[in-house]
Amino acid sequence: MRDCGGCTMCCKVLGIAELGKPGGKWCPHCEIGRSCRIYEDRPGECRTFHCLWLLRDSFGPEWRPDRSKFVIYGSPDKAALVVNVDQTVPDAWRRPPYYENLKRWSAEANQDRTHLIVMVGDKATVILPDRDVPLGPVGPGDRIVSRRVIVEGRERIEPSVVRGG
Repeated sequence: MRDCGGCTMCCKVLGIAELGKPGGKWCPHCEIGRSCRIYEDRPGECRTFHCLWLLRDSFGPEWRPDRSKFVIYGSPDKAALVVNVDQTVPDAWRRPPYYENLKRWSAEANQDRTHLIVMVGDKATVILPDRDVPLGPVGPGDRIVSRRVIVEGRERIEPSVVRGG
């Protein structure tokens, strides 16, 4: 099993409601490039978060979040694989080797009827095998849903945002 080492990217890109910390801002408890100063007493949101780079040996060193500039994790409801990107490098997910892998994974997610979502700040893009669909802002309580429609005799996925508020 891997450890974070000096990676603290999750401390930047993720919003932590328990701390009133918005996504895209460094956590006040983060010692950037080192570790969390309150690790033993960290909030529940941080305790239950699982970075996939830590969990999947198949991700090479280039996928480490402080190198790739994004954090990959499963949504709490298991309906999506989320790529949360550092807003200072908004196109990091489009660089090789990331984008081609994300496209491949989107085909697998499509078969499982789940989503592959890229978040840059509060803006979401759903990656589909045939195209990327920018959805714009997605807030707390909002859900991304998809419906399958037939266009010119072919099935097509149409993602949208259902507002929670």
